[in-house]
Amino acid sequence: MFVAGNFISAVATVLDMALTFYMWVLIVRALLSWVNPDPYNPIVQFLYKVTEPVLSPVRRAIGGYRLGIDLSPLVVILVIIFLQQFLVATLREAARQMH
Repeated sequence: MFVAGNFISAVATVLDMALTFYMWVLIVRALLSWVNPDPYNPIVQFLYKVTEPVLSPVRRAIGGYRLGIDLSPLVVILVIIFLQQFLVATLREAARQMH
């Protein structure tokens, strides 16, 4: 049973790291929106390609532009924090109980 516990623990760790990385990508994208970045810059294109599929539906759902500010990165970051606090913590606890 310890093998399954170790597997779940590893999944929790990788998921936590991936969520943290994506949160930082969102923060960088939000900071770039304050300036006028070169849209042909490969880094800017990467940030848009990685974040837009998540931000676009959230933006449509909350209608952030009606307020004059895009709140979708904040909403997605809050969802990421929730997933880290709930899902990752639950996976770690399940792995701990399997040991």
